[in-house]
Amino acid sequence: MKKLAQFEPKEVFFYFEEICKIPHGSYHEKALSDYCVLFAKEHGLRVFQDDLYNVVILKDATNGYEKEDPIIIQGHLDMVCEKKNDVVFDFETQGLQLDTDGQYVFAVGTTLGGDDGIAVAYALAILASKTIAHPALEVVFTVSEEVGMEGAAGIDLSMCRGKKLLNIDSEEEGIMLSSCAGGVRTYSEIPVKYAEAEGNKIRLEWSGLTGGHSGVEIHKWRANANVLMGRLLLSLHRKHEFLIAAIGGGLKDNAIPRESYAEIIVSTADATKIIEQINQMVVAYQNEYCVSDPEMKLSYSLETSYSGTALDKSSTEKVIGFLNCAPNGIQAMSMEIEGLVETSLNLGIMDLKESSVLFTYALRSSKGSAKEALCDKMCMITELFDGTIRMSGNYPAWEFKKDSDFRDKMCRVYREMYDVEPKVEAVHAGLECGLLSEKIADLDCVSIGPNMSGIHTTEEKLEIASVKRVWEYILRLLETK
Repeated sequence: MKKLAQFEPKEVFFYFEEICKIPHGSYHEKALSDYCVLFAKEHGLRVFQDDLYNVVILKDATNGYEKEDPIIIQGHLDMVCEKKNDVVFDFETQGLQLDTDGQYVFAVGTTLGGDDGIAVAYALAILASKTIAHPALEVVFTVSEEVGMEGAAGIDLSMCRGKKLLNIDSEEEGIMLSSCAGGVRTYSEIPVKYAEAEGNKIRLEWSGLTGGHSGVEIHKWRANANVLMGRLLLSLHRKHEFLIAAIGGGLKDNAIPRESYAEIIVSTADATKIIEQINQMVVAYQNEYCVSDPEMKLSYSLETSYSGTALDKSSTEKVIGFLNCAPNGIQAMSMEIEGLVETSLNLGIMDLKESSVLFTYALRSSKGSAKEALCDKMCMITELFDGTIRMSGNYPAWEFKKDSDFRDKMCRVYREMYDVEPKVEAVHAGLECGLLSEKIADLDCVSIGPNMSGIHTTEEKLEIASVKRVWEYILRLLETK
């Protein structure tokens, strides 16, 4: 039974529900890409699919719009795959379980993928229509946006003639995004060695943190579970000796981690004192983050007789040291746009490997020089802890275009429809417009979208009424000459 069939616009929610049936996490977009190709062929449209599974679909102008400039409609096929700890779910084989409260659409126990499934749904609904008036359309679906914009970096757009690009990858209705930060993913790998260890094992688990998108919500100063674990371990280590037996947290570099864990091996004599200190520190952290993370909690368990391996003393100190020396969160605010984050980074994933601990960061800046400087800092800090660093998914900032005919038209249409002035803003999150602008000379880009909240988290919601209003706005924009 379809969950969304009763909502308007029916055609948009039909395709959104179809998309949600198909697994489409980053690097696993082939099935959804093939679905889009089959859709295009069934509707008699020209379609291109590359080896990365990017898709471009072309549709001729409707009668009377043949002389209008083509419009590129763009979104990405992949979604961030997050689930609650107590939910059993395989993103590679299962479709999402959708639900609604009548006001919002959400997925049960997982991310929804409204970012950016709604863009694909809008585009398919427009392409399928025989009644919507529009100029020539060039619909571009990219892959791997959430993991470094690799699809946008590798796509061939030589078949496109359009110079106006409507990116549908924003999460706040009424805002015309016109520039964004650039970014890169960094991987700091700190080598570790193991030793035999005996004593009591204490398992620590942070949970209930708010989390969120590491770009658009980094300014909310929410706790990062990985960083918080590092702080706790340092506080304990200043008073007690222990060895780390296990450590990890986070699933995506671009999501502020909500959970992390560590297992430490302590002496029997210190176990009670350490637990007393843990309880004191938890109260302090909960007070510190009472506004941003009111549901934060630390669970711990004690195993009284442990015999096995753990990181040796030097490795334990290196891991704790790196966690507390490496920067995280906002590094600089824009001096040009009030309230805009200029430079930040997020420790999204912490993972103990066989012979190293891997720390994965999403690093962003609207200034290329500041991004380079922060990368240099991460290199130096990693090397100070005998580690190695590599980087991937480097994408440029999308710079503000002072004179934009397309943005002017979009603002005019919005005023005519709603009698209010839309906001023209920049965003700290990454959008593909910067990369695509390097492929098409003089490309004029604007990003919009319906209201969404909690993206990249299991609390993600898509507002139904906003989907309808944005749909009506897009149709008016397409039909306006």
